[in-house]
Amino acid sequence: MAGAEGGEYAIWHAGLCAVPINARLHPREMAHVVKDCGARVCFTSDAAPASSDARNVAVSSAAYAALFSGPDERVEPEFTQPDDLAWIFYTSGTTGTPKGAMLSHGNLAAMARAYAAAVSTVEPGDRLIHAAPMSHGSGLYLVPYIAGGAAQVIPASRGFDPAEITRLIEAHDQCCLFAAPTMLQRLVGHLRVSGQPLEGLKVLVCGGAPLYAEDAREALACIGPRIAQIYGQGESPMTIAAQSTAELAGAYAVGGTGAVGRAMPSVRVRIADATGRPLPAGQKGEVLVRGPTVMRGYWNNPAATAAAMRGGWLHTGDLGSVDGDGNLCLLDRSNDVIISGGSNIYPREIEDVLLAHPGVAEACVVGRRHPLWGEEVVAFVVPQPAAPPSPKDLDDWCLAQVARFKRPRHYHLVEALPKNAYGKVLRRTLRESPG
Repeated sequence: MAGAEGGEYAIWHAGLCAVPINARLHPREMAHVVKDCGARVCFTSDAAPASSDARNVAVSSAAYAALFSGPDERVEPEFTQPDDLAWIFYTSGTTGTPKGAMLSHGNLAAMARAYAAAVSTVEPGDRLIHAAPMSHGSGLYLVPYIAGGAAQVIPASRGFDPAEITRLIEAHDQCCLFAAPTMLQRLVGHLRVSGQPLEGLKVLVCGGAPLYAEDAREALACIGPRIAQIYGQGESPMTIAAQSTAELAGAYAVGGTGAVGRAMPSVRVRIADATGRPLPAGQKGEVLVRGPTVMRGYWNNPAATAAAMRGGWLHTGDLGSVDGDGNLCLLDRSNDVIISGGSNIYPREIEDVLLAHPGVAEACVVGRRHPLWGEEVVAFVVPQPAAPPSPKDLDDWCLAQVARFKRPRHYHLVEALPKNAYGKVLRRTLRESPG
C-alpha cells in the first residue's frame, strides 16, 4: 500500500506495508514504484493518480472523507513480529531503475534507538519540521520522534523555503529538522542576509549527500554547534555512522577532516577490498555494513539482493577509510571514481578544493572518456553571482592545492547542477552532457 505523507502509522496499525513515494517524482517514476511493489491502494496528496495499477484515493477527496464516516469504534492494531515488512524504501535511482529496499519493523526500531543514542535525544516538546521529502529521510525520522513524544510540523509550502523554515523555527521551540547539504547551504545564505539567530533550533541533521568541509565550516559559523551529521542508505536507513552536534563542532574546531563519524550503536562497519577482505585503518576500500538496521533485501529482486548482501555484509557501493579512532571518512561512490592514466581520482577531493574558492557556490566533478588516458577530469561549477571566477582562475586554484594529474582538464560554468527529486546531483547527466 503506497501511503500519503505521514500515513505510515495508520498503515502499520492495519498490519500492512507502507511504500512512501515522493510527490515530486515524474509520473513515470511514480508508476514504476506502484507497479513494482504491487500496491493495491495509493493515497495521494492531490487528485492526480499515481498509477493506473492501484486504486487511487486523494486525501482531499470525498472518497477519503468517507473512510472516516463509519461507526466510531476502536480498532486494535494488528500484531506484528520484528521481521515483518514495514516499509519498502525505493532508492533514488541516480544510476538506474530504483530498487525497493525491504525494511522490517525491527529495522525501524533499531534505527530509532541508534538515532537517540548517537545523534540527538528526543523529548516531549521537540518539534520535527518536515522540510525534506517525507518519503525518505525526513519521514524515517517520524519513528524516533513520535516514539519520543515530539510534535510534527509540516510547512505550508510542503517544501523547503529558507524564509518559511526560519519563521517556523522562531515561532516554535526545540525545533529539529533533517536537511540535505544543499538545503543547509541555502539556509545559511538566507541567514547571512536576514541576520536571524534561529534561537528555536535544537538540531539540524544533515545527510543524504556529502557535507563538504567548507560548507560545514560556514554553517557552524552561522548557526553554531547545532548541526549533526548522519551517513546511511535506504538499505540501512540513516544508521551507518554519525556525528552528534558536539562531535561535529569539535572536529571542525581542530581543522576538520570531512569524516562522517563513528559507526552507530549495534552497527558494524568494515572497509574491504574487492574480494570482501577487511582492510586496516587508513586504507581505502568499499564500506560494508552489518547489524539490525540492515534491510531484509530488495523487493522482488533476488539477484540484486545477492549482489548487495555478499558474505552477510551490506555492500554500500561507497568508498572510504577508517582512521585509528574509528572515524569513517567517505570518498565517493565506487562507480564515480575517475581512473585516469591508471590512477584513481576521487571527485569529492577535487570538489572540496573547488568549493573552498570564494567564487564557487556549487561544484561537481565527473570523469569523461579520453582516448589516451581512459578518462579525464571535468568540473561543472555554479559561480557566486557577485564574483564569478574564470576557468583559468579555477585551474590556478586547483594546481595550487592538488596534484597536477588530479586537476580538472575542463571547467564548465553553469547556472545550476541537475538534481533529482531528493536534491542529489545527477552525475550521470553531467557525464553525458555535450558541454
